[in-house]
Amino acid sequence: MTTSQSAVQYEVLDPCLLGRPVHRLPVFAAQLREDLAQSMRLNVHRRYWGTFQVDDVAFARLDGSEARQRWLGFAAPSGQLGFALERNLLLSVLNYRYGRATRADAAMDEQAVRVTATEERLAVVLGQQLASILSARIESKLPEGSRDGGDADGIKADAAAGAASHPAKGSWVIAVSLRDGELQGKAWFSLDKQMMGNVLRGLLPERDASKKGSKNPGPLAARLQVGVSGRLVSKETTLGAMFDLRVGDVIPISLHRADVMLEDSRLFTAAVTEHKGKLCLTSFEDIE
Repeated sequence: MTTSQSAVQYEVLDPCLLGRPVHRLPVFAAQLREDLAQSMRLNVHRRYWGTFQVDDVAFARLDGSEARQRWLGFAAPSGQLGFALERNLLLSVLNYRYGRATRADAAMDEQAVRVTATEERLAVVLGQQLASILSARIESKLPEGSRDGGDADGIKADAAAGAASHPAKGSWVIAVSLRDGELQGKAWFSLDKQMMGNVLRGLLPERDASKKGSKNPGPLAARLQVGVSGRLVSKETTLGAMFDLRVGDVIPISLHRADVMLEDSRLFTAAVTEHKGKLCLTSFEDIE
């Protein structure tokens, strides 16, 4: 018998991401959603997207449906990324862009529509638009001095990277849910290791990022401060002789090697010398 508790699906941990700020990926996804929504409302992009809305942006694991999509490769300043768009959305944008049909007519049989060169060029244009927004968001999260200055002009279609940008099943992708009335669909981004590393590096807390971006402070042994004390002399005497001491009495001692102490532990012995009117310790020897 299967209970509701046993049917719960738990996410499998990727050992390559242990210790990385994976739990902050939804924060990045929410910021990217706002970037995409704002950009698609601009006149330069509105002529393509019209009244499309961005419903959701989320990091996901690639399953069989996304793997069957036609992926395009793009070369960004900080790495390679792939882009895929469901064809019903692409045909809808194509019809809207060239005034062929309304959104309601976009729910057509994709198999009955022949792939044209215009459609392929439009896929590249849309991919370049959205990829530039993603690249800019990644760059904006990186610490100063480590940004590559990616922009829309820096995102180039790379036919040679198309096959390399096709992610393997189970790999990380960014899924973008788009909607225009009853028409719904998705677009996906795949990021190479360098770009995914930049995403995670940009999500580090400020205190961690500042530590990583600071200069090398040197080895711990050179920075750890400890206090040592030198015991110049010790002499054993009886309790009665100590009580008999008076002001002006002299205790005869012989000054040999001094003990160097770390709290109550003897670490070294050292010779006592005089230098410019000060007593100094030199010739350290380990007590062992």
